[in-house]
Amino acid sequence: MNDFTELLDGLRAAVAGRTAPAPGVRQSLAEAEDPAAMRRAGHILADLPPVEPALRPIRVTVLATGTIGPFEHLLRAALIAVGTQPTLHLGDYGTFDLTLAAGEIDGSPDLVTCLLDERYFLPREWSAVDTEGLAAHIEARFAELRGAILACLRRTPGTFVLHTVPVPGELRDSLISWRARAAAARAWHRLNADLLGLTEEDGRITVVDLAGELADVAVAARDDRLHRYADLPYTDGALLTLARRVARVAAARSGLSRKVLAVDLDNTLWGGVLGEAGEAGLQLGGLYPGNCYQDLQRAVRRLREQGVILVLASKNDAGPVDEMLTRHPEMLLRPEDFAVRAVNWSPKAGNLRHAAETLNLAGSAFVFMDDSPFERGHVAAELPEVAVVAADGDPAHLVRSLLRPGWFDVPELTDTDLKRPALYRSRALRTGFSTGFASSEDYLRALRTRLIAHPVTTFEIGRVAQLSARTNQFNLTGIRFDEGATTAMCADPDRLVASFAVSDRFGDEGIVGAAWIESRGRVWWVLNLVLSCRVFGRGIEFAIADWIVGRAREAGATAVAGRYVPSGRNKVADGFWEKAGFTPSDEDGTYTVVPATAPSCLPTWIAYPGDE
Repeated sequence: MNDFTELLDGLRAAVAGRTAPAPGVRQSLAEAEDPAAMRRAGHILADLPPVEPALRPIRVTVLATGTIGPFEHLLRAALIAVGTQPTLHLGDYGTFDLTLAAGEIDGSPDLVTCLLDERYFLPREWSAVDTEGLAAHIEARFAELRGAILACLRRTPGTFVLHTVPVPGELRDSLISWRARAAAARAWHRLNADLLGLTEEDGRITVVDLAGELADVAVAARDDRLHRYADLPYTDGALLTLARRVARVAAARSGLSRKVLAVDLDNTLWGGVLGEAGEAGLQLGGLYPGNCYQDLQRAVRRLREQGVILVLASKNDAGPVDEMLTRHPEMLLRPEDFAVRAVNWSPKAGNLRHAAETLNLAGSAFVFMDDSPFERGHVAAELPEVAVVAADGDPAHLVRSLLRPGWFDVPELTDTDLKRPALYRSRALRTGFSTGFASSEDYLRALRTRLIAHPVTTFEIGRVAQLSARTNQFNLTGIRFDEGATTAMCADPDRLVASFAVSDRFGDEGIVGAAWIESRGRVWWVLNLVLSCRVFGRGIEFAIADWIVGRAREAGATAVAGRYVPSGRNKVADGFWEKAGFTPSDEDGTYTVVPATAPSCLPTWIAYPGDE
């Protein structure tokens, strides 16, 4: 969809039909580069009614040191493009300091984005011959901002998104001494470094490097007339750049990050067609264009190092591909780097569907990169939830095309993220191991599965919060506890957050499940229970229920209660409570069990050592 008029018509149709824009429309929206057109899209989407579960609801407050202006509409369009539906609350003009000083943001936002202008940090009057005094003022203003943000976080559970500030040209050019210029620039870069350093002080602070972004895009940072006339801090192009980065933060915080990169071979990971040119005739490494393909492999390998699962999707003969992957000296990706290899002559849409089934992941977890417009179009038509990346055109743009959208962004890397490629490769090995058993119970027993359960430790909070955000299928109530809420629950004596890790003969799966529990008198309420899709079908969920009931019994509880709230995406969890031995209560969707009389629902093939 290259015609933006067609895209706007698609958005109007979605609003009129009270439905979420289709995945293909949202991807076109994410790729649009015209700020004026994106403002129009944001205006149109302001009338979009709630359409959960197609979009993930998110409450966003925008605070600004100047005028918010078009940022509202650009941000709305960018947020919907990544799969969220924002409820925007805009701070009043001139109230930035007062709002932060109050210590609490109205509406309990999930995300607070702060639009910062250089005027916040610069004194109105400053001396060109006193750069030390200027640096001291900038440092003091940052200290005030830091203190206000950290104080606000103590009473606001959401995530704060700040950004670095481009060096004002007026500051730079007012100084005629090159030495003074360097001193002032150093003070400003120190400010930006301090802003970026806020992320290390609290996990709920994210800082977008807007200054660095604007150095890489062909847009002006400021419009002098609008800056002075309307107190607008940045141009529409700069605001769109910021809005897209804030949307990436929102997507990552909402659990919408992709997990899998499915990539083609011919004219994607190498130049040329293996079946026609042979190994010797391919372009890989050396000078252009071979260096472009090797750079893409480096980028893909770095993604895998950070937890992205790789799938090979190539129309080729398997034998020559195996030889190429194993023996070619310029290949950086080897067979063991791929969790699934679909090298055959079948349609790629079918191969991706099979890969999703093998990995037990939804199509919305996949990014597909291919040079063929036909293959991309077929996948987009058959699997619209898969994000599609074009690999045709000048190979010099391959790395940027893959990385620029930020498909795989996460708030922070956890141990499980780093282990994920190996974990899913082990899953594929389990699938092969499952053949030859007389029954599924024999297979499960042969896996020698072991469940390790305990209250969440400080080091596990990030992973547990990530599970809450990203788990959709086995998610009993849909309540998502972020890092701040999970931390608060861990400190509450009347609440319990538990993590559940699994290992078997093929290795350690890491933390795959979590439960948030509240003690109400002598009744234990399971506020939510989530379980990673990669361990479905092994009875892990029933072992978790057994652990919860056992803990409640030890605490003297008279009942354990839990709910199932259908979301349209968690049907796999329907019936869980009954199968775990709980009985429906009078309250709709609620199930209870008496710990003292509850039969153990622990599957016989799971070793369960209790707390460790």
